[in-house]
Amino acid sequence: MSWLFGINRGSTPAGGGDSGQGGAGLSLPPGPGGGGGPAGSGGAGDRSTPKDKWSNFDPTGLERAAKAARELDASRHAKDALSLAQMQEQTLQLEQQAKLKEYEAAIEQLKNDQIRVQAEERRKTLSEETKQHQARAQYQDKLARQRYDEQMRQQQLANEENLRKQEESVQKQEAMRRATVEREMELRHKNEMLRVEAEARARAKAERENADIIREQIRLKAAEHRQTVLESLKTAGMLFGEGFRAFVTDWDKVTATVAGLTLLAVGVYSAKNATAVAGRYLEARLGKPSLVRETSRITVLEALKHPIKPQLEARVRDIAIATRNTKKNKSLYRNILMYGPPGTGKTLFAKKLAVHSGMDYAIMTGGDVAPMGREGVTAIHKLFDWANTSRRGLLLFVDEADAFLRKRATEKISEDLRATLNAFLHRTGQHSNKFMLVLASNQPEQFDWAINDRIDEMVNFDLPQLEERERLVRMYFDRHVLKPATEGKQRLKLAQFDYGKKCSEIARLTEGMSGREISQLAVAWQAAAYASEDGVLTEAMIDARVADAVQQHRQKMEWLKAEGAEASKEGVRTPLLPFPKGTPV
Repeated sequence: MSWLFGINRGSTPAGGGDSGQGGAGLSLPPGPGGGGGPAGSGGAGDRSTPKDKWSNFDPTGLERAAKAARELDASRHAKDALSLAQMQEQTLQLEQQAKLKEYEAAIEQLKNDQIRVQAEERRKTLSEETKQHQARAQYQDKLARQRYDEQMRQQQLANEENLRKQEESVQKQEAMRRATVEREMELRHKNEMLRVEAEARARAKAERENADIIREQIRLKAAEHRQTVLESLKTAGMLFGEGFRAFVTDWDKVTATVAGLTLLAVGVYSAKNATAVAGRYLEARLGKPSLVRETSRITVLEALKHPIKPQLEARVRDIAIATRNTKKNKSLYRNILMYGPPGTGKTLFAKKLAVHSGMDYAIMTGGDVAPMGREGVTAIHKLFDWANTSRRGLLLFVDEADAFLRKRATEKISEDLRATLNAFLHRTGQHSNKFMLVLASNQPEQFDWAINDRIDEMVNFDLPQLEERERLVRMYFDRHVLKPATEGKQRLKLAQFDYGKKCSEIARLTEGMSGREISQLAVAWQAAAYASEDGVLTEAMIDARVADAVQQHRQKMEWLKAEGAEASKEGVRTPLLPFPKGTPV
């Protein structure tokens, strides 16, 4: 065990008896007299060293240790001692590693503490900056309010400038609010995207981890399905081969099969043609043509939506009585042209005429025909085929008829529109006891001559006069203002004033206005009440809306005068203008 002292490692000891102990025999250091071995030659050098350095050295201790080492090497417990020394060495190494890990953990903890301290400092810095910004903003806002108050006290006449500043402040606040909302939405979107990305990564990781299991399951299912399909194909092939062999050998079955297929083809062809014929019949009887915008004839779908049509107020005219008697006697209907300014009640009269005569009515507009192009001819034929199926008689009202019934000699009409006009003339060439044609136009002078030839009676709808305007004002005032105010179901109240006197005054102020404009004026009164804070319609509010309506009507008249002047310069006939009587053009 002399190797424990770390001397003469690798050299052969003086006594050869210890050379076999662990293969690490070591020699003792030289004694005071010089000793043997290679180190013995160093005695002279030792004597040359200073006396104070080796004066207290006792070589007997080394001799005793060497002797103890030799005895230990010679004992039977040498190997145990060596193992014990190795275990002690390993224990020391493990302790060193544990200390090293503790040092590393302490360093990592220091780093984490440093990062946490930095984050806390950064958070405190941001919080302090935010507080400073808020304080600065509050201070700036306070200064702005003080400046604003000082300006209000010093400049009482600068109301418009102050209003503009208020609006700018509101716009800035709205912009800040909008920016804040957008920022919140952006952050929420980013968080949502991060969450989705994390979930996707988790799912992908789970799928990757379970990929082997999934592939194995798919492989087993595919093998099972492949085996099942192969067995099914073998079985089906055997059955089909046996059946086909039996079928081919039996000529009676072959003949019956051919006859059955032939009858099936004939049945399918017959059913297809019968379905098409039935569809066209049902479309003609129950459907509504695409050109018809409104009708009193109830189709299958409209029967569920509108079981009862609303009744309009009656307008008694001699032509309505004649039409009703024509329907009773199953005679031929007469075609009517209604012309006049817009908003004078032409459409209302057509509906009332149909209701009063017990007929169905259908409303179409001429502006829907021109965009149809080549489909216009087909649409016209479908329209009149549908009109001929009415059992009660149909009043076909064509609003803005001059849009497609123009003169064919002009170059502005297209070939498709000319063909549509020819189809219309073909279907209206003779009077009918199934339908009655009613045309409405603001420019009847643009009609084709053949259209004028098919008109039996012309009705001029002029602008309402003073008495008629007063009745219209009272009617619409009662419908849109007085009735909702008295029912209490809407946010509308009416101030106390003489309603009858006010209606008469409004009728005098609205000279030259049509019935539609008067109806719009009543709706404007209702809207003014809804826009007020308390929902009360006052006399001043009514007067203000009347003044606006009169001004707008005058502006429209000026536009029409300018248009008429330009048309007269170009040599074009001026259209029928809705001017009041006595108004110079």
